[in-house]
Amino acid sequence: MPENYGVALLITLLAGLATAIGGAIAFVCKKDNLQALSVGLGFSAGVMIFISFMDILPESKNLMMINFPNKYEWIIYLGFIIGIAIAILIDYFIPDHIDEEEVLHPDDIHYQKKRMKRAGIFTAIAIFVHNFPEGMATFLAASHNMTLGLSVGLAIAIHNIPEGIAVAMPVYQATGKKRYAVLYASLSGLSEPIGAFLGMFLINLFLPQMMVGLLMACVAGIMIYISFDTLLPLAKEFGDWHLSMVGIVSGILFMWAGLLLLG
Repeated sequence: MPENYGVALLITLLAGLATAIGGAIAFVCKKDNLQALSVGLGFSAGVMIFISFMDILPESKNLMMINFPNKYEWIIYLGFIIGIAIAILIDYFIPDHIDEEEVLHPDDIHYQKKRMKRAGIFTAIAIFVHNFPEGMATFLAASHNMTLGLSVGLAIAIHNIPEGIAVAMPVYQATGKKRYAVLYASLSGLSEPIGAFLGMFLINLFLPQMMVGLLMACVAGIMIYISFDTLLPLAKEFGDWHLSMVGIVSGILFMWAGLLLLG
């Protein structure tokens, strides 16, 4: 295994296990104390949007133009659309099942224990499936560009925190056991390293190098969809749009400055 593959797998694992952090936060914070997550989610979206257009797609271009000098732009365009389509199909067939009312108002008398437990388990399953392509995205980015991989891993880790909260709160309310809640939250993030292993397997056994560029374009499409469909709506739920904007602009400026310093 190439050295950078091991580090890429580690980054993906840590990003996935950030759901456990969310599971722990669920027991010590109330909604009024979660506004920092609004900034964090906006920051994550800003990072993912910026690196998708400024880093991942240019990296895809560099890989594709060698083998397709006359058609690489259309191939990248197609890959981007495929990535968005993959994310849409996952959303269509396996909805998130994250009910903000259940997450933000776990003590509401209208939610019985059985329903809460079911909500937590289904949320964990949904997040497990949704995190799978994120794991591939993080691995592909980190295996080709470690700085880019760290940025992607950080952004995904931040947005995995509220997903852990969404799993842990209903499970805890239903069972009264913190360890079960944290366990389910942690398991929901383990699909990311599984996705990373699949990405490594595909690259090594099936995909020629030129196809990695197409996959990178798909990754950019997936990340853009996640940013606008999941991160930004959740950021608004946890705080307000002004806090979200602070996070978005901070994430963009942070990554821009990082690219300038590394360049």
